[in-house]
Amino acid sequence: MPERTPETNVIDFRAAEHLLAAHDPRGAVKLLDSVIASHPESTAARLLRARAFFAAAQLRPAELEFELVLEREPDNAFAHFALARTFERSGRSDRAARHFRLAAALDPNPEYLKAARFRTES
Repeated sequence: MPERTPETNVIDFRAAEHLLAAHDPRGAVKLLDSVIASHPESTAARLLRARAFFAAAQLRPAELEFELVLEREPDNAFAHFALARTFERSGRSDRAARHFRLAAALDPNPEYLKAARFRTES
């Protein structure tokens, strides 16, 4: 396999974004695997791969990636929200509620606020 260059990683990352938008999350994951192998510290690549795992209904890998992103960026409201959706989708609403509230506290995005209120009023 040829050596990866910074340009190759950028091209693969952008292509993975397009694949995810085109509803091909598995294709996106494949591209992102090599990007992350070259740059394991890339939070952006890990967040995109977590979204792709979620879209492919691979909930455990999505959960692990979102948690890794949050270890590195505990104030990432989107990652909290997406992790909450992952927990919700896997039937763990108690864990989801905490992350919905954290997302809403970090960012008053209307979608985050709605999810947090919905979870706290029940």
